Amino acid sequence: MSRFSVQDGLNLLSKLTLRRTWNAVRVLASYYISKYTGKAIQWGLPISISIEPTTSCNLRCPECPSGLRSFTRDTGMLQTDFFRKTIDQLHRDLFYLVFYFQGEPYLNPAFLEMVRYASQKKIYTATSTNAHYLTEENARRTIESGLDRLIISIDGTTQEVYEQYRVGGQLQKVLEGAARVVKWKKELRSKTPFIVFQFLVVRPNEHQIEEARQLARRIGVDDIWFKTAQIYDYTNDPHQLIPTRQAYSRYRPTPAGNQFKGQLANHCWRLWHDPVITWNGLVAPCCFDKDAQYKMGNLQQQSFVEIWRSEPYRQFRAKILRGRKQIDICSNCSEGTRVWGS
Repeated sequence: MSRFSVQDGLNLLSKLTLRRTWNAVRVLASYYISKYTGKAIQWGLPISISIEPTTSCNLRCPECPSGLRSFTRDTGMLQTDFFRKTIDQLHRDLFYLVFYFQGEPYLNPAFLEMVRYASQKKIYTATSTNAHYLTEENARRTIESGLDRLIISIDGTTQEVYEQYRVGGQLQKVLEGAARVVKWKKELRSKTPFIVFQFLVVRPNEHQIEEARQLARRIGVDDIWFKTAQIYDYTNDPHQLIPTRQAYSRYRPTPAGNQFKGQLANHCWRLWHDPVITWNGLVAPCCFDKDAQYKMGNLQQQSFVEIWRSEPYRQFRAKILRGRKQIDICSNCSEGTRVWGS
């Protein structure tokens, strides 16, 4: 299964305008010029952003700052007025909006209202949820909001296995919530959202991969994706979460312990097109900066354009081009050098 169905791909392309297309061309060109010259050049504004509805979560997943309650930054909920002001600054050039960074989006009471606002601006919207709050009302409102992609985390096909990573979670709630969204999508005759099961492959659940495919077909979701797990302290071998199936692991065993498979080349597409905005307005360079320790600016004090073109942002891009391995948030990154379609 691919990351886009034909229908989802057509929906994504329908969000393009001449202005957004020209902006994307400028951003892509500046990235490649920077990559090959080693000089940090930035043209255009972000093609996509991730924005954080909340840092709160109902689960206690062992490799997640929300689950561990281990944030060193402030925690809270995204406010509607601030969100609208931010989108109003960016929507003419912005193509893709991810309503997720840390936390469970549906815990924010205004979450679906914000999705609707972005959808009305013709922005492709996506979110990721643990699906414990997909009640009948929320399932229907999710369809009505105009959300384009709904990623549902399902990391096991039995409760015993599921709860080993999704600590405190109830698999039956997840499956019932997913089924409700599928039902309302059909009843409202909606083409969106593209509904995906995301299966984080860890050692306790790696034997259930084929069962997960069967479960996805039974519930009626549009796709299932298998994701490698980011492990903070991955050097110990054996590790209780790192799968034995190498195709589903970011790490390889060596006599000296587990090692990260990534190459960490000195460039990163995310730095040119896809920043993160925390619930309270901090702008971070990418989704691997969980605590926004590399704060580029604060939208409560500056406009986005000022931050995007600021000297701190330019210096961080330049630092990536000089030596990405020296930046700690990059050390565990499996996606930093990818460009769409690669």
